[in-house]
Amino acid sequence: MADGTLKVGTITTSSGSGTITLGQSGETIAIPSGVTLTNSGTASGFGKVLQVLQSVKTDTFSSSSSSFTDITGLSISITPSSTSNKILVMANIVGGGILATNIGHFRIVRDATAIYVGDAAGNRTQSFIGTMSPDLNGSISSTAIYLDSPSSISSLTYKIQGLTTASTFYVNRSSNDTDDGTRPRTASSILVMEISAWY
Repeated sequence: MADGTLKVGTITTSSGSGTITLGQSGETIAIPSGVTLTNSGTASGFGKVLQVLQSVKTDTFSSSSSSFTDITGLSISITPSSTSNKILVMANIVGGGILATNIGHFRIVRDATAIYVGDAAGNRTQSFIGTMSPDLNGSISSTAIYLDSPSSISSLTYKIQGLTTASTFYVNRSSNDTDDGTRPRTASSILVMEISAWY
């Protein structure tokens, strides 16, 4: 059969059930610009990344706050195109507190709402990581990956916050930050991806 255009209203199997295969191995099925795929049933596997945004922090930060405080440079805003879309959040924070007596706690916040934190339990701090430096000269890298369902088409701000249980917590540096090649200067980041509802 010569190449051409097939115009139909519905494609279905002869029995009304089973599998319909489009194309063969090695072929590409192209969807032209301007075409909209709709899903009125329970179809899956049509996921698409709609936008990717990232904020990278390469300078240092420290705080002595015992309440969660924003870490400058680790926030990013995104506006979903549909209330049914998801936001995949990937955060990496390098830092910690000073030895065992001073733990740095970190959490992810969407606007004013903490997400991806542990359950409340008495006076324990809800966070995605509570960490301390192995010694005064080092730091620890911690990563969080979370698929959020904000149900919104308004601008959303995702950010990383931290607090300390005593003294000071540090980001992108060690506590003992003397000018020496053994002391680290690191980078932290937060990345958000809007994922279409079909995934």
